[in-house]
Amino acid sequence: MTDTPLLIRLAEDDDDFILALVPRFVDFTLPPWRRRHECIEGIRQDLLRHLEDQPANSYLFVAEDAGGTRVGFIHLQRTADFFTGRSNCHVSDLAVVPEHEGNGVGKALLAHAEEWAREHHCHMVTLAVFPGNVRARGLYEASGYAEDLLRLAKPVR
Repeated sequence: MTDTPLLIRLAEDDDDFILALVPRFVDFTLPPWRRRHECIEGIRQDLLRHLEDQPANSYLFVAEDAGGTRVGFIHLQRTADFFTGRSNCHVSDLAVVPEHEGNGVGKALLAHAEEWAREHHCHMVTLAVFPGNVRARGLYEASGYAEDLLRLAKPVR
């Protein structure tokens, strides 16, 4: 773990960097009905839409180390809680450059999301993760995240 401070800033002209990290979102065992290339393309298209259209309530942030090297990103979306209607902050995407994994980048990005959520009067920070993404689940659980809803799926081919 490094104590090097990170600059976390709004993304601008970072499209190629962000899109290059998309394969990180499926770098583990997926459920048997999910196809890696379909997941990659779906995530890429969603991020591209957010980068190009910049919809309201969608915020992309990039983390840089002290030397200005981009080391990760986080995509936050402000949402309404289904049950209460209160404002939530949803971590839509979080990725760290492989060479910087284990250096506290993911933890810093989550801390940024939580601070952003407090500043924007959000009730909760939410996120979703594939069951097989052990690396990310470990980070989330160590950061105090716990199961809220469990989504189950069954293909009906």
